[in-house]
Amino acid sequence: MSGAQSPDLGPDLSRGVPVSTIPEEGMLGGHVGEAPVILARVDGEIVAVGGACSHYDGPLKDGLRVGATVRCPWHHACFDLRTGAALKAPALSPIDRWRVERDGDRVIVREKLPAPAAPDRAGRADPTAIVIIGGGAAGFAAAQRLRELGYGGALTLISADPDAPYDRPNLSKDYLAGQADPAWMPLKDEGFYRVARITLRLSTLVTAIDPAARRVTLEGGETVTYDRLLLATGAEPIRPDTPGFDHPRVHVLRTLADCDALIAAANAAETIAIVGASFIGLEAAAGLRTRGLSVHVIAPEALPLEKKLGPQVGAFIKGLHEKHGVVFHLGLSVTGFDGAKLTLDDGSAVGAGLVLLGVGVKPRLELAQAAGLTIDEGVVVDATFQTSDAAIFAAGDIARYPEPATGHPIRVEHWVAAQRQGQLAAAAMLGEPERLTEPPFFWTGQYGVGIHYVGHAESWERIEENGSAEKQDAELRLIKDGRTAAVITLERDIASLEAERDMDIAD
Repeated sequence: MSGAQSPDLGPDLSRGVPVSTIPEEGMLGGHVGEAPVILARVDGEIVAVGGACSHYDGPLKDGLRVGATVRCPWHHACFDLRTGAALKAPALSPIDRWRVERDGDRVIVREKLPAPAAPDRAGRADPTAIVIIGGGAAGFAAAQRLRELGYGGALTLISADPDAPYDRPNLSKDYLAGQADPAWMPLKDEGFYRVARITLRLSTLVTAIDPAARRVTLEGGETVTYDRLLLATGAEPIRPDTPGFDHPRVHVLRTLADCDALIAAANAAETIAIVGASFIGLEAAAGLRTRGLSVHVIAPEALPLEKKLGPQVGAFIKGLHEKHGVVFHLGLSVTGFDGAKLTLDDGSAVGAGLVLLGVGVKPRLELAQAAGLTIDEGVVVDATFQTSDAAIFAAGDIARYPEPATGHPIRVEHWVAAQRQGQLAAAAMLGEPERLTEPPFFWTGQYGVGIHYVGHAESWERIEENGSAEKQDAELRLIKDGRTAAVITLERDIASLEAERDMDIAD
């Protein structure tokens, strides 16, 4: 692609562009060879960084610039325009920096620059040993951020999962649908842990925490000491005690092993019933329809996700699934499963030799409770994710933290939120606390339709709709106590980024 301009990537920046084409506050997208690159003016200088998000290659030229940062339009990753550093998840790797040369009134992008070195923490009173319990979003993000911040002490990541940290959101999306290469799933390869000197203990259960002695006990009796501890134990799927839900044909979807087992069962099935119209349940419905299964969704509500997203989006999602052949049984509950059919509380039955439970998750609080930490619908933490024990931090699905905009305690179960909490906890464990300022963000993708959610609204007084959810082009604001508590967008990426910016109390 060297030579002339590309209609997709913009001008060839290696040939130079007029300085006047670079906006004062925005960005100019172009390319160098096959690589997308963006130019921006930052603090009186012109800088160049890679134009593809390191999460899933989202086009940063179509994102939102906020100060000296750029935010990805797809999943809201945030990068420093000066250094290329990945400041906020879900991106876990930096983007490249490029050397910029001025030639009169033109700017030319030359070769890539080396990555900045990690900060030198010599002379700082860092913890000697940090232990992280949980290999999910928060735990992995914290481990990586500790090394990015220059922490050089012993770092142990303990996970009950047999697989190294992986892209959990993809389990119910492309991976389940058979459209994701399994090689995409690990967040990092084996070499990363070796080079970063992270001791990764997989298939390892922690049975107790002794805060006084600052040690954790593993199944089998081995102990590991710590100066700082991060609890990131996550959540586990709820399995109701409904008769028959202990049948081997009844599945849950939380881990990579769960997903592989479900895929294997789906390959031998024709029909699946999904109990619960949750995000996981509906994403799985889309993935399994892609695989060609007949899919039935059974849930007690009148519209799927209405309590989370409102009636407009709920009706849209229901219609979207129905267009793809999903059959809904709403306003109903399952009373039993006999291995071939589910009976419902209205006396009807749904034939299915395979069942997936998607009725929600519960936080894993047992270790925290036994350790004597303060619990209130989750592990209570402050704005830096420190618990009631000064040496112990908590992040992710278990953490109940003060919402930045209101100060009210909340607990959220979102992948990006968990990653960002882990990153903040990492800084706090090194004595450099950064307070959470941005609202939670999550996305769901079903049949190629992206729905973004920014904020937190457990309830609302009204919904202000701009555009049309029915037509798959909308911005909906959930209003609570006279303020925008959350913003939902359908196919309006910039509007979602702007909502996140506007709700960030630091901006």
